[in-house]
Amino acid sequence: MAVNYKKEVTMDPSGFVLLSDYVPQIIQEIRYFSTYNFIGDRIDGYEEPCALLTKEAARALKSVSSEMIVQGYRLKVFDAYRPACAVKQFVLWGIEDQDIRMKQYFYPELEKQELFLKGYIAKQSSHSRGSAVDLTLFDMKTGKELDMGSPFDLFSEASHPDYKGITDEQYENRMMLQKVMIRNGFKPIDCEWWHFALENEPYPETYFEFPVSSDYLKK
Repeated sequence: MAVNYKKEVTMDPSGFVLLSDYVPQIIQEIRYFSTYNFIGDRIDGYEEPCALLTKEAARALKSVSSEMIVQGYRLKVFDAYRPACAVKQFVLWGIEDQDIRMKQYFYPELEKQELFLKGYIAKQSSHSRGSAVDLTLFDMKTGKELDMGSPFDLFSEASHPDYKGITDEQYENRMMLQKVMIRNGFKPIDCEWWHFALENEPYPETYFEFPVSSDYLKK
C-alpha cells in the first residue's frame, strides 16, 4: 500500500538542530529507536537515539526547560522529529500487519484499526514537520518521572489530558506540564497528555523524510 503525501516531502535538514545542543539538561528516551514501543520493533528512520527539532521549537523548549529547572524538574523527551517513513510504517502496520504482540502494553482496550479512528495514530503526523515533541517531567528530588496517571503511548481514554479517572495529584502534574508548554508557545492535543506542537511552526506545509541522526545534520 502506498501512502500519498498531499504536501511537500523533503530530505533537507538545514532548519533542524540536535535538541541536546539547545537543552543540555534534557533526558532522552527515544522510544522509536528502541523496541519498546507499540509496534515492538525499531522504527524506520530512527538511526540514533537522539531528539531533533526545528530551531524554533528547540528555542521554545529551552525556555520550558529553564522554567521547570527552577522548580526542580527536568524535561524527559520520548520523541521529537519523526521521519515521514516512520509514519508510513505505522500506517502499514495498522492496516496490513496482523502482529499485536505489544497490545497488552500500549492499546489493551482497543483494536488496531481504532488507533486511527480515535486519533492516536495519524496518517500524517505533526512530528514529521519537525516542531512537535512528546515529553514528560522528571523530578530531580525523587529521581523519577512525575506520575501522570498513564504511561507514554498508552492509547486509552486514560491518556486524554482532561481524563478525570486519575488522582488529583496526577491531574495536577498533567496540568503543570500543559501550562508551561502553552506558556512557551506550544499547543496540546485532546487525546495525549504528552504531545505538544509549536503553535507558530516554521514548516506548516512540509513533511520531512531525513533520518533521525546527528550525523545527517552535519551533511
